[in-house]
This record gives sequence, C-alpha cells and structure tokens, in this order.
Amino acid sequence: NPHKAQKQSKTPKVNQKLIKMTSMMEKVSTAPGFLAALDQSGGSTPKALKAYGIPDEDYVKGEESMYDMVHKMRTRIITAPTFTGDKVIGAILFENTMDREIEGKKTPKFLWEEKQIVPFLKCDKGLAPEENGCQIMKDCPGLDELLARAAKGGVFGTKMRSNINSANAEGIKKVVEQQFEFGKQIIGHGLCPIIEPEVNIKAADKKEIEEILKAEIIVCLNKLTPDQKVMLKLSLPSVDNHYKELAEHPNVVRVVALSGGYPREEANEILSRQEKMIASFSRALSEGLTHQMTDEEFSTTLGVAVDSIYEASKN
Repeated sequence: NPHKAQKQSKTPKVNQKLIKMTSMMEKVSTAPGFLAALDQSGGSTPKALKAYGIPDEDYVKGEESMYDMVHKMRTRIITAPTFTGDKVIGAILFENTMDREIEGKKTPKFLWEEKQIVPFLKCDKGLAPEENGCQIMKDCPGLDELLARAAKGGVFGTKMRSNINSANAEGIKKVVEQQFEFGKQIIGHGLCPIIEPEVNIKAADKKEIEEILKAEIIVCLNKLTPDQKVMLKLSLPSVDNHYKELAEHPNVVRVVALSGGYPREEANEILSRQEKMIASFSRALSEGLTHQMTDEEFSTTLGVAVDSIYEASKN
C-alpha cells in the first residue's frame, strides 16, 4: 500500500529533528570550546569589512554588494580548516547569512553537517534610543515568522542584544524583563534563546550595574518553568566569578561572554579567570584577519585566535 509506506516514512523525520536538537543541546551545554559571533548586521558590517581590509568604495553600504562581501568573509572563516567543531561549539549568524549558502548548503546546515558547529541566529532589530541609562531592543515585527524559518532551517538558538550604560535600576529591570519576554516567545518555537544584556565596559559604575543586573536576571530565571532553558551572554565582569551563580541555575544552559571591545589578549586574560563562562567573541576572534592573506596565512592566523580563545574558555 503506497499510502502506508508514505505514512511510515514520515515518522523518522520528526525523530531525526529531535535527535539533532538533542545532540546540539548536549554539545552547547557540555562540550569544551566557545561560540564564534559572526553576526555583525547591516549597521556594524562596514566596520567589520574595513578591519578585514576591504575599502568602503568596493561596495555600496546597505546594498547587495555589501552583503556579498560580508558573506565571502564569513565563508572564508567557516570553511577554514582551523575553524572546526572541536573548539568552536557554536556560531551566531545574522539573517542574511542564514539565508545564504556555503558550498551548496544553507549556512546553518553546512555548519552542523560539515563542521559539527551549532548554528544560532541574531534575531533582534537593533537598539531603541537610550532611556534611563539603557537601551532596550526595538520592536521586532515579523519575529514569529523569522523564528519559524530559523527552526525549519536547522537553527538551534537565537541571540538578541540590549545595552546598559549606567546603574539605573529601573532601566536595567526593563532591559532584563524585555529580554526574557522575547526569550519565552523564542522557546515557543523550539529554539534556545541567548539573552544578551550587554554592559558597556566603559561605564563608570560598571560594578554597580553588574550587581543590579545579576539580581534582575535571577528574578526572571526563577519565573521560568523547568523546561524553559536559556543561555546568557554577558560582558566580562569587574568582579571575577560574579556570574558563576547564574551558570549553576537549573534553567541556564551555558553562560557565554562577549569581548565588548577589549582586545583579544585582554579579553582572554579576564575570561580565563571566570569559572563556568566561555567566550562568544566577535571582534576578538577576527582580529588580524585580512582579505589580502593567502588561504594558508588566513587559516593559520584564525587558528591562533581559535586556540587562544578555546584555552581561555576552559574553566
């Protein structure tokens, strides 16, 4: 009976997805290594391209030519022999990269199938103007549609960023509450959210900000049901192991750190002192990589960065 055969072949497909998500969850929660943040979006792309040695006149800002350039750069990083799932456990992409292909496969699929690297998607639409010393995220119309597409395309989780510039309790509370509100929406699509309330590393009252921030995060974590799991992406703290308690919370899959503008060596040095915190670096990872390098030079330079960030994340 052809109908019967068709019915049977459908069941394993669902299980395959579950098996894949379970192996990704296991990798993200327990494997040694770090996350590569490859998610500069429209606004920060020209800066990233300039650092990579591509002059502004080689593309049109915000147009297809810019995204083509950035995809070539991402592809070069992702396909480099030194960029593998042994040390890089996950990679954060922005929407344009998720929708494009690497060697004939959609980027998330390529990352997992060819490199054993877990794919994440940056899903916010940028920051709202500052209020109470903080910037919450802009509204995200079409978020459900984007999340459904991401889940279908093999993405494991998401990342969204807010920004905290001063120790304003009201502002910080609003940032954290919005992050968790979006987080629950993301969990509803079967994805794991990375909650990122970035603390400006130049803030004069950074230590106070981090005290308020940790308390607010704990309040929101305690309101989650046991099956609502999140990751946290936080600025490297002023007080060592300030966030260790968060890493031990039953609802937290992993705590990752952003480099926040510190040069790689300094970011690694601070990170290596933090227990239960791994890197999720962007600029500190691509530091020193240029478009002019031969593939061998590129892979070697990237390998040095990968090794040093991997070592700093071992704790």
